[in-house]
Amino acid sequence: MNIEQARFNMIEQQIRPWDVLDAGVLQLLAVVKREDFVPPSCKALAFMDVEIPLPGGQCMLVPRVEARLLQELKVARHEKVLEVGAGSGFMAALLGHRAQRVISLEINPELAAFAAANLKRAGLANVAVREQDGANGFAAEGPFDVILLSGSVAEVPAALLAQLKLGGRLAAIVGEEPVMRAQLIVRVGEQDFRTSNLFDTVAPRLQGFAPVSAFSF
Repeated sequence: MNIEQARFNMIEQQIRPWDVLDAGVLQLLAVVKREDFVPPSCKALAFMDVEIPLPGGQCMLVPRVEARLLQELKVARHEKVLEVGAGSGFMAALLGHRAQRVISLEINPELAAFAAANLKRAGLANVAVREQDGANGFAAEGPFDVILLSGSVAEVPAALLAQLKLGGRLAAIVGEEPVMRAQLIVRVGEQDFRTSNLFDTVAPRLQGFAPVSAFSF
């Protein structure tokens, strides 16, 4: 397989047609080596439009979804980011190239170790993986400029929204199969949040989050 040709095809045939037009995001996807973040047995799938299986029954998001979420969050160099669901560490690597600091929470011990090793190999010194349940966020390190849920949830917990700075953004894939919706939530006041629907998709569930019926409104 011609790796660079496959990477180019992924960007031009999968990602750009999905309204990912930010030159900085496209350049980043050309530079950060996705093939180094997939399990060794799945290297041939690294650039395909599929959810690559990971240890613990989890999956990587498809490339176009990763790219679109990164574009919509508009992460800046001075910002601190919290990711929930480290997975392979690839999304944390993309975030690390744009942010000042990234903390990625992963509940699965095998995945946390896998992501940390991948990120260390990639030289991302500003990204830390913590083995813990991310449903309640990481208040001790908050508040955050950006929070990304790298998987789907029935509902975004209030505990995570509370850890956003004023003007901070949270991206998540929300809902139930067969239709889920990627949303961008911006904190515009102490108790005021503005939600924008980005696109419809389906993504694997994040572990540790309660079903929608368990939340009080």
